[in-house]
Amino acid sequence: MPTTKTLREGSTRKRAAILTAARELFLADGFDRTSVDAVAARAGVSKRTVYDYFGDKRTLLQAVVDGVGQSLITTIRRILDDTLADPAEAADLEDVLVTFSTRIATDMLGSAEYATLQRLVRAQSGLGEGGENSLADAPDEALAERFAAFAEAGLLDVPDPRLAADQFIALTFSVALNRFGSANAAEDDRVRPLLVEGVRTFLRAYRAK
Repeated sequence: MPTTKTLREGSTRKRAAILTAARELFLADGFDRTSVDAVAARAGVSKRTVYDYFGDKRTLLQAVVDGVGQSLITTIRRILDDTLADPAEAADLEDVLVTFSTRIATDMLGSAEYATLQRLVRAQSGLGEGGENSLADAPDEALAERFAAFAEAGLLDVPDPRLAADQFIALTFSVALNRFGSANAAEDDRVRPLLVEGVRTFLRAYRAK
């Protein structure tokens, strides 16, 4: 009889195969035209296994969206660690925040993973579901934690770190996305000046006096 551990490892592999197959097919053929039979065939599992793991096709789409979203959150946290990890090293706060913003704009918002997430969320929105909602707060909360640390170090005055994070995002990435439809500073030289001005506006409001 297989051990519990062996079953769990097999389950993890099958789940990953199903998610990979579903992601590829949803992007290539669209949600409506992708059948559970096609997902099962590409994943090398039975149709019953897909239903056992995910229940229905909509739930499978949600799982794919969540997986891509978690990958992007990992990217955001890595950028935070690279650029905003140590307040003691932030001699020039403007430069630090511009570097952070530029990295987010290129490494995250300009990534294939982000483009994939947008396509999957649009597919899910067509079904009347908010697929990104379960992940929407995570980047803001991560940034809020760093702003709180900068406040403790006396560099920022942020009574409400989460509000400060929301306003920072609105002043930087959101402006570029709304104006140009993209925030990829590596491909569009109009983006960086907007990021710089957004950082300066943020600091006028939140830099410790």
